[in-house]
Amino acid sequence: MRYLVSGSQMKEVDSYTIQSIGIPSLVLMEQAAAAVVREVQKKAEKKDRIWAVCGTGNNGADGIAAARLLHLKGYTVTVILAGTKENGTDEYKKQLAIAERLGLNLIEYSDFIPGRCELIIDAVFGVGLSREVGGTYRDLLATLPGCGAAYVVAVDIPSGIHADTGEVMGIALKADVTVTFGYEKLGTLLYPGRAYSGAVVVADIGFPPVSLERLSPELFTYEAEDIRMIPARPAYSNKGTFGRVLIAAGSKNMSGAAWLSAMAAYRMGAGLVKIFTVEENRAILQTSLPEAIITTYDPEEAQTPTVRFQTLLEAQCEWASVIVLGPGIGQEPYTRNLVETVLANAYVPIILDADGLNTIAAFPELTNYFTENIIVTPHLGEMARLTGSSVEAIRGCLIPTAREYADRYGITCVLKDAVTVAALKDQRTYINTSGNSAMAKAGAGDVLTGIIAGLLALGMEESDAAAMGVYLHGRAGDLVKLQSGEHGLLARELTEVLADIIKS
Repeated sequence: MRYLVSGSQMKEVDSYTIQSIGIPSLVLMEQAAAAVVREVQKKAEKKDRIWAVCGTGNNGADGIAAARLLHLKGYTVTVILAGTKENGTDEYKKQLAIAERLGLNLIEYSDFIPGRCELIIDAVFGVGLSREVGGTYRDLLATLPGCGAAYVVAVDIPSGIHADTGEVMGIALKADVTVTFGYEKLGTLLYPGRAYSGAVVVADIGFPPVSLERLSPELFTYEAEDIRMIPARPAYSNKGTFGRVLIAAGSKNMSGAAWLSAMAAYRMGAGLVKIFTVEENRAILQTSLPEAIITTYDPEEAQTPTVRFQTLLEAQCEWASVIVLGPGIGQEPYTRNLVETVLANAYVPIILDADGLNTIAAFPELTNYFTENIIVTPHLGEMARLTGSSVEAIRGCLIPTAREYADRYGITCVLKDAVTVAALKDQRTYINTSGNSAMAKAGAGDVLTGIIAGLLALGMEESDAAAMGVYLHGRAGDLVKLQSGEHGLLARELTEVLADIIKS
């Protein structure tokens, strides 16, 4: 697990390290510059023309320091100075003075004649950018892409990207690699900033752990080694040991969602999976997934609902240790009774997805049944219906939207997008780094619900299961993409590689 920070948090980390711990800013800056140089050296030859484009803040100071180290190593470096030197920070002025004494080639942007270069070090703006880029700076960022550089190394964050939201502040410079210091910034994870950041290298430049721990960080992401969190399977056990998952899913001509969720739950290690669906789905599900228990109902009985339907569904809720509610159930009038009966009678974790969420949006009073064991997994369209907001508004503030909805009801909210955000009931927020656009296929969300259900069945707590489920889902997508390419991925293939991911 690694923590993520906003721009303001990073400034606090930096300030505490310098002022309270006593590590000089120039020491940190030297480490930062060395990290940038390491990435430059992977791509540049000494004969290549390197431009270090530097603003007047500490980000610019990092860029000048990196240019100086490259100059001393024999590289051909030109420092392009953007902004008014007199307005620079103390560190900027110190780095500039050192560079002048060592004879670096320094050019004011006002005197700069655009030409050609092979590599650009982007050190114009850092994490403090809070307003739209304009004037000379906008002209500079617009000019650089036309200078033929085959490679751009961004210092801490690509210039023009907001450190908290990933928003393009009017204009931004795309990087091939971003060398970020201490902790990864949200702006390099959230789109569109993620598309501008290229490969992100998190460089340890000497921030002591206490500098972040004192802020009680709540934003995090998972990495490969975190898969070890998945509970081991004890040797002395039976199928009941590993949970009973109820999949209330599917409708007439919509058996696939139930199959995908059930298969994913089994692949994650659930001991027993029961599918509760309409009678029309029995034959195909028994044939395609014989491991699953099939219990069916008559939609007409669900519409009233009849005593028989109520008794049947209540019995299923009593049987289950985890419930998936909603994939493919449709939006017929009876779905309200189905959703309400489960929410009113289940006292186990419930993953509410797809048409289950659409039912909640249509009948908001059903949120009165929400308890802390609820996990909702909306995509942007479903979230818009749940909140009355627009897709565009939600896309621009994924974290606040997910966090507000989770906090309002005391639940876990997994908001699915190109970067999925999971606002957990324990106040932590997970930002996913796995997955790819090949997963934008029908059924992928149904697999996610099954994965989370399987983790819950194994005994993981709701917050951990939701975050880990999102990560594993993306990892599965990354593995299938390697096998099938960007266009050929099918949702069922995600279930097929889960065992390989966990085994590895």
